[in-house]
Order: sequence, then C-alpha cells, then structure tokens
Amino acid sequence: MRTYLDCIPCFFKQALEASRISGASRITQKKVLDELAKILPKVSLNTPPPLMGRVIYKLVSKLTKNLDPYREIKIKSNELALNIYPKLKRKVALSKDRLKKAIELAIAANSIDYGVRNSLNIEEELKRILREEEKTIKVEDKRFFEYEEFKKALNKAKTILYLGDNAGEVVFDRILIEEIKKIDKNKKIIYAVKSKPIINDALVEDALQAGIHKVAEIILSGVDAPGTILSLCSKEFLKVYKNADLIISKGQGNFEALSDKKRPIFYLFMAKCKTVANHLGCKLRDIILFHNLNNKVLK
Repeated sequence: MRTYLDCIPCFFKQALEASRISGASRITQKKVLDELAKILPKVSLNTPPPLMGRVIYKLVSKLTKNLDPYREIKIKSNELALNIYPKLKRKVALSKDRLKKAIELAIAANSIDYGVRNSLNIEEELKRILREEEKTIKVEDKRFFEYEEFKKALNKAKTILYLGDNAGEVVFDRILIEEIKKIDKNKKIIYAVKSKPIINDALVEDALQAGIHKVAEIILSGVDAPGTILSLCSKEFLKVYKNADLIISKGQGNFEALSDKKRPIFYLFMAKCKTVANHLGCKLRDIILFHNLNNKVLK
C-alpha cells in the first residue's frame, strides 16, 4: 500500500505522541517535529507508510535517547491480556465454530495499537473486547472476511508463517495458534516478531511472556519498522517467508507493507484508520480476513 497525503498529518501526530511517551521536554518535542518536517519532502508517496513509521521512531529515539519508550506499556499489555486468557479460552470453547471465534478475537485484539491510537487505555480496551465482543465483531462483509477460503488454505498448509503485530495482542494470537494446532498438531507454525523496538510491536520477550513458544517457533524478522518491509528483512526470515505454505499477516502495518506481494498471504486486522478503509473499500473498524491471490480490490 502506498502512502497517501492523509497519512502525513498522522505522521506528525505519531511523532509528537511518541516524544511525549518518551518523556521528552517541550523543546525536544518541537525539535522532533522540526526534524520530521525536513525529512518528509524527501519521502516518496510510493513507499508504504510503515517505512515512514520507521523513520519517525528512529528520529524520536535519537533525540530523546529512549530506545524503547513503550517497554513498560508492552509488559503491562501482556500481563493484562494473560489475566483474561482463561476467559478468552472459554469463549472459544463455548462457540459453535472454535476456529472462527479464535480468528474474530484475534482481530478484535488488533485494536491494541499505539501507532494509531496513542491515548489507548489497554485495560479498558481489553475489558471492552470481552464485554462488547459481539459488537466489535460486526456482521462480516464477505468481500473482506474470506473465512471459507482461509479454512481451505489452512487445511492444505503444512508450514505456516504467522507475522505478529503488537504486544498484548500476542496472547490472542496464541489462542488462534492453539486452535490451528488442535485441528492438526503436525502443522509447523513459525511466529515472527520485530528485531528491535518499534512502537508497541511485539519483540521476542513479548512472545515469550505470552507463551507463544509453547505453540510455535519464534523467529526474528530482521525489521525495525511497524510492518514487515521485505527489503529490510533478514536472509533467514526471507527464506522462511518464501518457503511457507501459508502466511498469516497480522495487523494493519503488515497489510500496508505486504498488500502488493504475490504470496499465499491472509491479512488479519481491523481497519483502524479512514485511509486504509478507503484504500480497501471497506468501512472504518471493519474486521478483515482477506487474501490477495486473485488481485481483487487491492490498489
């Protein structure tokens, strides 16, 4: 997905909020915005938004001297999500279609995203997911919720690459992986996380805290951007990416980075900004389970 003009104000908002979370003074916050204003004219609109996200957070880290400003937020997100893990498991167990329910919960948890909502209250968001899950998961638009196609691809796949997104959300990913393994325990599932801190994206320690290692192999993507930009990935990751029978791409940033790639990718996320919703042709906060093998509405 290319960068739209409407993304530019969001870049400044992200830079400002990340600076504040880093504890920067007003003078430093202003400096971050000034430096970003100098960089933006050099950025092509043909590049995906996560590439600019990488630039923003490198700039914030450099000027604030804080390499991982979201560290405590990520730890708390994981802890809070683990606290409701038993309730989530019961929701899945009591549903008529366990796999579908696990997918829906995993997508609902995609709202835990500081890249889009910097004022997010994780505890309240998790309570809302539990309390209003049926409202959160709207009636699926069949154009964007391709569950039957996903099941067919899943049944055929022996090796699955699962691209993780945010901390906290990884607990919901674990539940979905557990359901996939329940269908076929012999499926090899590889869970990829970012290699360096970027917003509240999951790192190895987040995946371990969430218990992902109990159900999947954890690898590094080599990326320090809020999306899996292949040109930045490690050779080791790219080998896994190219050989996987099925790729589950979690989160809006991964969609933005990979939407034009011709691989067996299913995108799982919530359309959290109007620009992405307009790009896809869906509604804001629609849930997405979508693949691009037929070059459908993707632009």
